[in-house]
Amino acid sequence: MVKEAEPSRWQGGSFVMRAVLFVNGDPPEPTTASRLARTADLVVAVDGGSRHALSLNIVPHVVIGDLDSLEPDLRVRLVEAGARFLPYPTEKDETDLELALLYASEQGADEIFILGALGKRIDQTLANLLLLAHPTLTGIQVRIVAGRQEAFLIRDEASITGHPGDTVSLIPIGGDAHGVTTEGLKWTLADETLRLGPARGVSNVLLGREARVYVREGLLLCVVIHQSQIEEAEK
Repeated sequence: MVKEAEPSRWQGGSFVMRAVLFVNGDPPEPTTASRLARTADLVVAVDGGSRHALSLNIVPHVVIGDLDSLEPDLRVRLVEAGARFLPYPTEKDETDLELALLYASEQGADEIFILGALGKRIDQTLANLLLLAHPTLTGIQVRIVAGRQEAFLIRDEASITGHPGDTVSLIPIGGDAHGVTTEGLKWTLADETLRLGPARGVSNVLLGREARVYVREGLLLCVVIHQSQIEEAEK
């Protein structure tokens, strides 16, 4: 498969390819979305997420999905702007966002930012969050960004960056998370278990600019609520 863009970021001694996905949920915060898209090597509109991209004068490289949320006039604008379409049937096993994530992975993305993934439907919002645990995305940094909030998956260990006072929640998914150890959070864990169901890991507090989380077994959904607009995405 031919890549849509060449990687342009240099990090840790190697190029890092960044992909930004616009989803058809709640509109993304304009400043953050524009900043991320400007630094992206690949911009993908997930069906009706094209509307969010065009509202910010961002033309996606690719529009992917069953296109059931794409009005004819919007499709004409995208065609005229040079966007490429990857259509799929409405009756399929994957959601449009899942297809977009798999596509970004195939293109060689090292990090993926998802915008507009949250919305009014509980089922779609939950499914979008759980896609962070997709096996194909192992080894890729994937973050859902929604205004001052961001969510990502911790498989083994991770760094959490922000500002003192930011809210950090660690929520086990897929079962209990064992051997959880934290550094730099107000309420610490030392080789402990966070069980699926109880809300023990919700609403911790970042003490400095960075914290570390280690997990011996299991998966943690990390949700960070920043006191100000996300600045770390630009780094």
